[in-house]
Amino acid sequence: MRRRDVITLLGGAAAAWPLAARAQQRTTVPVIGFMHSGISGQYDFVLGGFREGLREAGYVEGRNLAVEYRWGNNQFERLRALATELVRLNVAVIVAGGTAAPALAAKEATSAIPIVAVFGGDPVRVGLITSLNRPEGNVTGISYNSGALFGKAIGHLHDVVPQATTLAILDDSRLPAGNEFAKRFGLEASVLWREIIRLDPRSDRDFEPALAPLAARGTAALYVRPSPLFTGNRAKLLALVDRYKIPAIYPDRVYAFDGGLMSYGASQADIFRQSGAYIGRLLKGDKPAELPFQLPTRYELVINLKAAKALGIEVPATILLRADEVID
Repeated sequence: MRRRDVITLLGGAAAAWPLAARAQQRTTVPVIGFMHSGISGQYDFVLGGFREGLREAGYVEGRNLAVEYRWGNNQFERLRALATELVRLNVAVIVAGGTAAPALAAKEATSAIPIVAVFGGDPVRVGLITSLNRPEGNVTGISYNSGALFGKAIGHLHDVVPQATTLAILDDSRLPAGNEFAKRFGLEASVLWREIIRLDPRSDRDFEPALAPLAARGTAALYVRPSPLFTGNRAKLLALVDRYKIPAIYPDRVYAFDGGLMSYGASQADIFRQSGAYIGRLLKGDKPAELPFQLPTRYELVINLKAAKALGIEVPATILLRADEVID
């Protein structure tokens, strides 16, 4: 072999070695799938918590972990295809959030890949798992709401606006167990409110037609149910509620910090942070069946006094003392 050919061969091999090394390094980085029923760009507060939880577990996206993101854009019929995509990519773990629907779609798509479900609801009731303490199968996770949330939330709202006689529920019947929720809230709400109205918008375009009639009543208050449709479009929702001067309580602190009157619920950002710890344990060999499905142990009542002033509401001192956080 001629010297020039040897040099060329060695040079080519030297150039190829780093590429091969990089390729090998890439294959050792775990890839997880992040699947959410909401709209990309509207859940930065959730992604911030999620990435913080990963860092606490020892994983940094782009360094020793890769993430494949899939967003349902509030189109529940897309979720099955998105789950199938992640399964075909052979991701190590699927994080399914927003509602129970992404987790249900992922569970249908795979019985082998671990799934961390993060949503507001009862995982047993919707059919994700059979037991909270020992989920069995390939699904575990964290819920950011429980069945007790609704009754306590409307109780807080009634204490702030006791003169209101009508409670409007901003509902999303597309959510798993949606009809069951509708039956339950009528019984709970009738204890405090004379009239119960269910509003069921199918898109953000339906917000104004649903809310405008409440302004004419003058005695209506609003409970907003946890839903990606509402959280993802909260700027539009909050603007309409403000325009029509409707006292409302929301399911997450992000609403109150964005200008809503009050919120009661577990922080979604914190719950997604907790999901990072579960991902770390799964990547290190734990089985989903061995990780109990966690329910919230603490809810936060947040009150926005600036919003209260705009509504002409003087929040009683007893309620302010009860609040976990008051925004001036």
